[in-house]
Amino acid sequence: MESGAEILLKSIREICPDISDAEISQYASKLTFLELNKKDFFLQVGKVQKAIGFIANGLVRSSFVDNEGNEITVGFYSEGDYATHYPAFITQQPSKYSIQCLEPTTMVCLSYDDLHWIYQNLPSFEKYGRLVAEEILKRQQARIESFIFQTAEERYLDFIKHHSDLFNRISVSHLCSFLGIERQSLTRIRQKLAHQ
Repeated sequence: MESGAEILLKSIREICPDISDAEISQYASKLTFLELNKKDFFLQVGKVQKAIGFIANGLVRSSFVDNEGNEITVGFYSEGDYATHYPAFITQQPSKYSIQCLEPTTMVCLSYDDLHWIYQNLPSFEKYGRLVAEEILKRQQARIESFIFQTAEERYLDFIKHHSDLFNRISVSHLCSFLGIERQSLTRIRQKLAHQ
């Protein structure tokens, strides 16, 4: 089985095949590893995220608590994703979100300081960083637009289409929270789709 670092380095190579072996090995020397249990927090609301975490194995959920005390899920991140509240990470501001493990999770971490060292000393990684940041932005924009342009049913169908691998790994309450719908509405949507 591949180690967390091997999974990350393979992913970097797929995105930026031009990065040299020497650069990869310098990058790898900066990585640290974190083993988290189910329910452990990678990041808590109000804290400054000191490292970005690549998920080698496991599943995490990003959430916040609204003014009425409801916990709202804003994202699920699994193998191959980065766990981060990116705008807060790059500005080193306190996070507005918590990131909690839904399963035992292995993270490959790179500290904020080491990331900047890499950008200054290994310029090829700037392209990789830009492409990762663009992917994070596209996902955030898609989520915002799903609430503007899609019905609850369309958001549910979209989730099934793009995240079928997560379907049996997350609870119904977390899914409802992510989709912005009540449990009864989800039941109705599922019943309607079952009869089509």
